Amino acid sequence: MSHPIYWQRFVLHIIMASTSMDKLTVPNLLSSTRLFMAPFAFYFLAQTAWTAAAVVLTMAITTDILDGYLARRWNQTSAFGGFIDHASDAFLVTLMLSAEVGLGLIPWPLPVLVIAAFTQYTLDSNALAGQPLRASRLGRYNGIAYFVLAGFPIMQHALGIYLLPDTYFLYAAYLLILSTLISMADRLYSLLRLRYE
Repeated sequence: MSHPIYWQRFVLHIIMASTSMDKLTVPNLLSSTRLFMAPFAFYFLAQTAWTAAAVVLTMAITTDILDGYLARRWNQTSAFGGFIDHASDAFLVTLMLSAEVGLGLIPWPLPVLVIAAFTQYTLDSNALAGQPLRASRLGRYNGIAYFVLAGFPIMQHALGIYLLPDTYFLYAAYLLILSTLISMADRLYSLLRLRYE
């Protein structure tokens, strides 16, 4: 698990940054809505209220597509915007995967690693000091895969269309655990190499 001081700094950063009017853009507000959707997604999944969970997931995906599109179109991209976008995604995906752990769909190490990887990503990029996040290619693919893995069983149950058996999600989760560990090790190696060259 990540260090408590990191989360204290994270919350303080969000509060201080959001008080600046130039941070209160429509794209950033859209990104932050996923922070508020996450507990609802967790609750609905824990209650196996699949349709309600699917509605929350659809809203989250819509805001995720819109925030980036609008930020680019209106020239409102920023380091803070990228941070809040990725932080919201990480929080939402972690809570969805955690609920799916309780349902026996996902092994518990995956949501723990999602938070650990995001923490490393944030600290490695020095994002809390206002620097833009620096994503690796594997990390970017993992981020997409977390969303797909968390969302696929929700949509299957909500629509009543079962394309894959639940055991496939378990296998996919173990592959994602492995790829997340590889991505984290690669980031650590790159950081150490830069420091000692």
